[in-house]
Amino acid sequence: MPLSDYTVTIGLEIHCQIKTKSKMFCSCKAESGDEPNTHVCPVCLGLPGALPVLNKYAIEQTILTGLMLGCSTPSISKWDRKSYFYPDMPKNYQTTQLDLPLCIGGAIPLFPWCYPTDMVKKKGLPEFRSAKLDHIHLEEDAGKLTHHASYSLIDYNRAGTPLMEIVTAPDMHSPEEAYACLKSLQLMVIYGGISDADMEKGQMRCDVNVSLFPKGQQGLGSKIEMKNINSTGAVRRALEYEIRRQSEELDMGIDQVQSTRRWDDERGESILMRTKENAHDYRYFTCPDLVPIHTANIVTKMETQVPEHPMDKQQRFIRDFAISEYDANVLVADPELARYFEAAATQPALGKKIANWVINVVAGLLNEKGISPSQCPVQPTAIAGLVTLVEDGTVSNNQAREVLMLLWNQPELEPTVAAKQLGFEKTDTSFLDGIIDKILAINPDKAVEISSGNAKLLNWLTGQVMREVKGKANPKMVTETLRKKLGLN
Repeated sequence: MPLSDYTVTIGLEIHCQIKTKSKMFCSCKAESGDEPNTHVCPVCLGLPGALPVLNKYAIEQTILTGLMLGCSTPSISKWDRKSYFYPDMPKNYQTTQLDLPLCIGGAIPLFPWCYPTDMVKKKGLPEFRSAKLDHIHLEEDAGKLTHHASYSLIDYNRAGTPLMEIVTAPDMHSPEEAYACLKSLQLMVIYGGISDADMEKGQMRCDVNVSLFPKGQQGLGSKIEMKNINSTGAVRRALEYEIRRQSEELDMGIDQVQSTRRWDDERGESILMRTKENAHDYRYFTCPDLVPIHTANIVTKMETQVPEHPMDKQQRFIRDFAISEYDANVLVADPELARYFEAAATQPALGKKIANWVINVVAGLLNEKGISPSQCPVQPTAIAGLVTLVEDGTVSNNQAREVLMLLWNQPELEPTVAAKQLGFEKTDTSFLDGIIDKILAINPDKAVEISSGNAKLLNWLTGQVMREVKGKANPKMVTETLRKKLGLN
């Protein structure tokens, strides 16, 4: 039967590294990219007799994440051991949380601007909704395995890094919603300063759960999990494949069995790893080395640090700077670009024009140079000054781009000084009057045609004036002066 006759149910288990200086249970540096096995100690190597000490900052940041997502926090939260026999976990168990996690309930907002671009172009922006959360718990990350043809290498630098596991309810119904959920969460934790959430660096990874059942059937189908997918695009591709695979097998009468599969992005297919894995397989028990924590004081502290919600920022940008919803979406989708714009938009009345420059010109240069807005050599105040020069007629838009490039290479200059160095100064109107009178005298036939209704020739006359002044006048001012002289205003 067609895929449209099945109900697709998707849940995500998102692992997000918290941006901390030290690991979760020891004082080793929580850094990646350094020489392998240089940030290790008896605690994160699981040596006998080594005892863990809690990282308070990681607990605070997890609770902050929960507050941003509308979660509640139990008054007491405890720690558990999860038996985990694998080379990248040196203790042979993981210290985690099972039944009393730090955050319960809540929801991840699915921001309309976080959906795949191709879907938005085809169907338009979807209505805003949220994906329900089950809980967020805090645990330690595993080490990193690098597999070669006949051997594997283990780097324990990452072992013990604070790791949030953010578990959604089975509350999404398409690969595009799962994509938006992951992108939206990524945006939220970046706004909160909780994590850089760079999936390429492994700071955020995702397991996806998906089940299908015929519409009208009660309950969910058998849950199929795919592990450690490391990009939003791969999450979408994995779900598209798995939904198609399950529907085809169900059509053939092949029942699905709860199982875990590995997604091979290069081959574009999922591969069976194991079947029927449940919580009891991990033999959880309360960690004897860590006491439960009382959370009330931490919650009170972190309530004062909840940042502005991205949706609230989007609405504020539209309201205060009179910019379009599209422009607000583009800005809010990049926290650094949003900060850059807001620092530039010191004159709200110029907000729309400043947004155009930031989105269409500055962001383009940043992409071309491969740098972030925080690394931009041109200060936000310089963009505001540049827009002011355009507005007061000192420079045209094209001339302003030349000024911007000079500021890019010499950021210490003021926009007015940079414009003057390039020979762009506010045109002496009396001088301009004389040039325009000369051009009109040379082309009386064109003036008559324009007065008779051929407005297109006005641009031609503007070009003649600009050629006469060697491009140093503002075309906008030239056109306005021409219109006055020809009685078109």
